[in-house]
Amino acid sequence: MVILTVTMNPAYDMTYRVERFERGRAHRVYAVEQRIGGKGVNVTRVLNQLGTYARATGFSDHAFAAAAELEMPVDFVHALPWVRRTVVVSECEDGTATSLQEPGARVTDPHASEQLAVRVAGLLPDIAGLVISGPLPGGIDPALPAEIARTAIGDNVPTICDIEGEALRLAARVPDVVLMPSQAELQRLTSARPDTIEAVVAAAAPLVERGVRAVITAPGLDGMAVVTAEGMWSATLAEPVAGASTGAEDAAVAAVIAALSTTSSPDWPAVLGDAVATAAAAVVVPVAGEIDRGLRARLAPTVRLARLDLSKSP
Repeated sequence: MVILTVTMNPAYDMTYRVERFERGRAHRVYAVEQRIGGKGVNVTRVLNQLGTYARATGFSDHAFAAAAELEMPVDFVHALPWVRRTVVVSECEDGTATSLQEPGARVTDPHASEQLAVRVAGLLPDIAGLVISGPLPGGIDPALPAEIARTAIGDNVPTICDIEGEALRLAARVPDVVLMPSQAELQRLTSARPDTIEAVVAAAAPLVERGVRAVITAPGLDGMAVVTAEGMWSATLAEPVAGASTGAEDAAVAAVIAALSTTSSPDWPAVLGDAVATAAAAVVVPVAGEIDRGLRARLAPTVRLARLDLSKSP
């Protein structure tokens, strides 16, 4: 079983660890870590830690692709002139993280989108799940993720889109796609104010009615929620986990696609519970794409699941 991830705008992730971050002053950096990143790349890392074989594709330059190949199976389209950086300042005092994200380079090759779509299509017979993650670089049509998702779903490959902006709006029109938007992206997509689990579910329900297979919220608020045609559920931790949220969303995506790749009839509450535990196991690690597997195993049985009923909401 192979899961394919698509990262159209990868990044070099820089993590600076400081005692306490304050605006307007110089800081002594106690540790620096640099690694290849981007949301799909991070999902690939977590999948491999979960024991699920994963492969990464998307756009990159030659240097990034070469560095990625040292760590994981990759098949990138070399269409970027350079790869952006994200800088995370992690505070030793309480684990607070501040992230600075560059926009990235613009793709100028007019054939790049077609090359990526063809590459993914050629891999579909050998994969059990597909994840399309992260922002798009400049020069790429926002319809590309939806096009790739539609092709994969047509081949009966379960597909998650964790994207943003216009690309997310177009992907939401693809029948049977699974969406995992952030709270902010769900608000932009639905024009609702999803500031509680109940509000998130109410905002997501019309998307499912229009053909989306499931909408799963990103970690945050009081936990996570899933909206499907079969029902709606929430999942919360018995006790909050302290740390940085960097990478939690990618860890949750990895847990969900790992489950969807093994069955056509997922147990959605169980899938959601595992996603919450996996996200929490990423919170305690200061770099994206890593989880504490022991903590995940301990937390999974303690996740609180509840079936939701909008008709009973005030």
